Formats: sequence, structure tokens, C-alpha cells
Amino acid sequence: MEGKANLESSIEQLQNVEKQMRLAGDVAGTKKAVTDILQLCFEAKDWKMLNDQIILLSKKRGQLKQAVTAMVQQAMQYIDETPDLDTRIELIKTLNTVSAGKIYVEIERARLIKKLAKIKEEQGLIAEAADLMQEVAVETFGAMAKTEKIAFILEQVRLCLDRQDYVRAQILSRKISPRVFDADTSKEKKKPKEGDNVVEEAPADIPSLLALKRIYYELMIRYYSHNNDYLEICRCYKAIYEIPSVKEDPAQWIPVLRKICWYLVLSPHDPMQSSLLNSTLEDKHLSEIPKFKVLLKQLVTMEVIQWTSLWNTYNEEFDTEKNLLGGSLGDKAAEDLKQRIIEHNILVVSKYYSRITVKRLAELLCLSIQETEKHLSDMVVSKALVAKIDRPMGIICFQVAKDSNDILNSWSMNLEKLLDLVEKSCHQIHKETMVHKAALKV
Repeated sequence: MEGKANLESSIEQLQNVEKQMRLAGDVAGTKKAVTDILQLCFEAKDWKMLNDQIILLSKKRGQLKQAVTAMVQQAMQYIDETPDLDTRIELIKTLNTVSAGKIYVEIERARLIKKLAKIKEEQGLIAEAADLMQEVAVETFGAMAKTEKIAFILEQVRLCLDRQDYVRAQILSRKISPRVFDADTSKEKKKPKEGDNVVEEAPADIPSLLALKRIYYELMIRYYSHNNDYLEICRCYKAIYEIPSVKEDPAQWIPVLRKICWYLVLSPHDPMQSSLLNSTLEDKHLSEIPKFKVLLKQLVTMEVIQWTSLWNTYNEEFDTEKNLLGGSLGDKAAEDLKQRIIEHNILVVSKYYSRITVKRLAELLCLSIQETEKHLSDMVVSKALVAKIDRPMGIICFQVAKDSNDILNSWSMNLEKLLDLVEKSCHQIHKETMVHKAALKV
């Protein structure tokens, strides 16, 4: 009781000093007075008094911004010193209340919310943690360091993915431009000019820009895996593969390059997939995993691939992915792999044949006639291929149907070529005749 009385009398004396300094507009004196009051409460381990004093001092008439900032920053150092979780949450909530709506302590408020969200997550309340984090729009904070902003947004994305809110995860991820990770960090920072916003240094626990790049793409892989968007997953792995620390360590780049190859094979055939496929084949590192080099070459070569022999060759490699980066490819991926091989084979056949019987195509694809028709129809619908099936005759035609104008144009072109050829032939005959006549006269 005596200790509490002494504490209250000491605080009362400091409050009088704080009032005099505040009314006089003395910034340094006011800051010193408020921080001393908080220090007394902390040393006495009177957490209730500390919370009360923070709210009381922040509500004083004409309280200086600098004093509130100093008070919030001072109290944030005490969070880790709290004796139990309830006290910690209470202190964070008090500081949140004080800093709400004040631009000059927006960074401190963001850090407090991040701490509170982490506590909620540890308690298993992921939805609450995600809702807390979404309240803060750090992209508008001019004074916050770039790496801290990115780390905060990535945490928001991760919590949305954890609660399976994929729509909001995509919206939040778009706040980060992938080009920001390609910025040259080696360049010296320019000294801020007078009047510019001073950017604070990021805390020590914030990862570097390249580490954040990897986290960003790993989260995007999680997002695209939900939709089985294989080409985008492949591009994410490609971006991870380009990180210098990954490219220098074979233990890191081999699993990533394996994933790039798998997802390239799983991606539907289109110009982007074709471009990535050719650039990956030119990679020197691919010779370190020869099986995958052979797999990609098979896709580039215009030859029919036998599904059974391919699956027997790569079945073990497919199962091995469970223990590597990114985890198992799953049963859906195995089905899609077969689908891609069938699509590849149909495209190969369409290059070599203008017309083919359904029965023969089914034999080449090792499928039944019904399955062959289904796969062919799907490709025609997705506009990957032009084909027509004459069911009564059992014939597939891969030629594009020409209209009458195209046919007439091609005929006129052929006639022009023929007339040019006749004219050149006549000219050559005339030339030879003149040469022989000249020789006879001599």
C-alpha cells in the first residue's frame, strides 16, 4: 500500500510538470515527463496503472503529437516484458486505441496490429487475425520502409490463404508489383531533401528484398494451386529459380528446376508455354537432370508419345516430388499429365495428316473411339485445333474449310504463277535461238 501511495504521488508530481511543459509548448520537456510516468509504472509492474496513464495522457487538452509518439514508442518496448498473455493483449489494445486515427503513429499502429494478429493466430483464431490485418492499408504509409510494407502485405495474403479466402488473397497480392523485387539494392540511398518524408528503417526481423521475393512467389504458388493454373505456377517457380542465392546452390535449384519441368509438361499448349519450354531446354543446368531434359525434348519433337512407356519411366520421379519443395503433385496432376500427352499426340497427327479415320487415330493414341472423339472435341472447342468429324464415314478432316473467295484467290494466284513460268520459258527459248543463229553466221 505504501509503495502504491508513493507511485501515485510520484506520478502526480510528474503530471504537474507535464502540464506546465505542455502549456508552455516545450516539446522536449513534455516528452520527458510522459516517458518518465510510463517508466515509473513499468518499474512498479503496475500494468493497470500503465494502461490508465497512457489513455489519460493522450487525452490531455492540446497534447503534443511528439509526446504521444514518444509515449506509444516507449510503451511498445514493454509489450515483451508483460507477465502473461492477457496483460500483453490489454496493453496492445490500449496502444491501438490511443494510436487509432493518428497519422503520426500509423507505423506503430501497424506493428501493434501485426503483434495482436500473431497472438490470435497462435490461439487458432485465423479468421480474426486475418480481419485485424486487413484493417491496415500499409501501401499508403509514406514513412514506412519498402521491405516492411511488402512483408506486411505478404502476411495479409498468407492469412487469407490460410482461411481459404482466395478472392481477397488475390486482391491483396496485386498491391505488390513483381518489378519491385528487381530493384537494385546495392545503389546508395539518396539523402532526403528538406521537406521530403523521412522513411524509417525497417526493423531487424524484416527479411531482405530477395527473401521477400521468394516468400511472395511461394504464396502465389499456393494461390494458383487452388485453381490448378499450371502455367502460372511454372512462372512462379521460374522466378524463384532466378534468385541468385537459389541459382548458386544445387541443393536448392535442382528441386525448383524439376518443378518447372513438371508444370511445363502439365500446362496446356499455347504460345507462352511453348516459349517457356524452349527457354528451359536451353538452360545448361538441365543436363544435371537428364531424365527431365529427355521429357521436355519429347514434347518439342513432333512425334507421337506412348503414354504407357512414358508413365513407367517417370512414375518414380512423380512420386519423389512428395519429399521435395512444393510437395506432392497429386492425383489430379497425374490425370492432367495424361491429358497433355494425348493433346500433344493429336497435334502431331494433325501436322502429318489432312484426313484420317477415327479408328486409326484411336490406335495411334491407344484410346477407345469414344475417348478419342471426346478429346478431339475438347480441343476443337478450346480452339487449340481445327478439325471436323464425319461420323457416318468415320473420317476426321484436319483441313480448314475454305470459302469460295479463298478458293478463287488461290486459283488466280496459281494462274499468275503459271503465266510467269510460261513467259520465262519463252524468253529462255528465244535467247537460246538467237545465240545459235549468231554462232551459225560466224
